[in-house]
Amino acid sequence: MSPPDARDPQVRTRLLDAAERLFYGRGVRSVGVDDVVAAARVATKTLYAQFGSKDGLVEAYLRRRDQRWMDWLRARVAEAEPGSPRVLAVFDALGEWFGEPGFNGCAFVNVAGELVTHAAARAVARDHKRALRALLAQLAADTGAADAGVLADRLMLLVEGAIVTAHVEGDPEAALRGRSAAAALLQVHAAAA
Repeated sequence: MSPPDARDPQVRTRLLDAAERLFYGRGVRSVGVDDVVAAARVATKTLYAQFGSKDGLVEAYLRRRDQRWMDWLRARVAEAEPGSPRVLAVFDALGEWFGEPGFNGCAFVNVAGELVTHAAARAVARDHKRALRALLAQLAADTGAADAGVLADRLMLLVEGAIVTAHVEGDPEAALRGRSAAAALLQVHAAAA
């Protein structure tokens, strides 16, 4: 028999919140189920009733983080004027993120690096990167660039490079350098259009 709170959506949210804090802050492998249930103040059986396993929790954590992060980025970008300013707004948003206390790089790259044989987690990470690339492709197309796909690929490399640099070097200014490089790319692609 499942604990009475096993299907309570608030309990699920508490578990995901705890998992996100712990997995993002310490890494998936260094966090045990006992750590998550203690932080969420639930029984171990409740975690298993909600997610089936730690792997299921990891996958749910990544899916929720993907949704939240992409929604946040889209909202930040939408605040800028259409066209090139929206591309540059991606880097402004990254700069805000890099400056947040507890910034620990890209959760998806971190998990993919930690769990090289975890197919489901790696698939969620791959889907996240594809969604980010699709957003950049739309933003690139909205600039009027004739070669929007090429521009999007280059922007993706700048975004990923800025995230890794900010994380590994502890350098939040990587977003500004990425923004500067993106501005130069936008000029090159505008001239070619």
